[in-house]
Amino acid sequence: MTSSERYTLGYSETAVGFVGRRTLESHGAFFVPYVRADMDVLDCGCGPGSMTFGIAARTARGTVVGIDMDPSQIDVAKRIAAECRAPNVEFRQASVYRLPFEARCFDAVFSHALFEHISDPVTAAKECFRVLKPGGIVALATPDWGGFIVEPMTPALASAIAAYEAHLAANGGDARVGRRLGEIVTLAGFVDVRMHARYENYEPLTIIGEVMACQAEGAGAPQHAETFRRWQRTSGGLWAQAWVSCVARRPG
Repeated sequence: MTSSERYTLGYSETAVGFVGRRTLESHGAFFVPYVRADMDVLDCGCGPGSMTFGIAARTARGTVVGIDMDPSQIDVAKRIAAECRAPNVEFRQASVYRLPFEARCFDAVFSHALFEHISDPVTAAKECFRVLKPGGIVALATPDWGGFIVEPMTPALASAIAAYEAHLAANGGDARVGRRLGEIVTLAGFVDVRMHARYENYEPLTIIGEVMACQAEGAGAPQHAETFRRWQRTSGGLWAQAWVSCVARRPG
């Protein structure tokens, strides 16, 4: 991220726990068919490393490097790595815009839930291209808020969701970048682009409701926080989040 960009969810205990519940199997399954035991993989925007460790477990003869701009997330990931004695994984604080690696040194670059938070995704994709070996794979996933299904949708909830999207845009992000991933990687020079979409259903609703409420409080919008908390107590409610994934190849 640049100095003008901000991570909209923030780093509250609730937000970090929300991100940390994601695993390679639950949220990165689209990447699994491309993983080999001897691969060197870069995970951009790794957060606390919950998905990075899943990649490392599948690349026992290779290495995995996780990068994140926030030092607190790197500290958490390093602590977990030390506790579980993961020998083939390391974590570094770095920007996706300026990856601290030589050209053509990774077999794959993976990034989950990062590209909606950055203002220049094409430049980021070009950096991914630079550090990939010829024939290497980029695998990206991000939500697209234009495809969400949320019920019951009240005027207050619509306003709270719109406020989040506006806050994300003010922080340099794009809540609807998911549908553009194919275009982005093509502009970066990738070929053989494959796009896919799926839904994640939050059960119970408090999983998503509370993290959205905490974000609203952090943004100085307590009325929206109360809206999310009131909504998450609704019987028969639904929050189905659209995830778009994109896999492409650097020409050999």
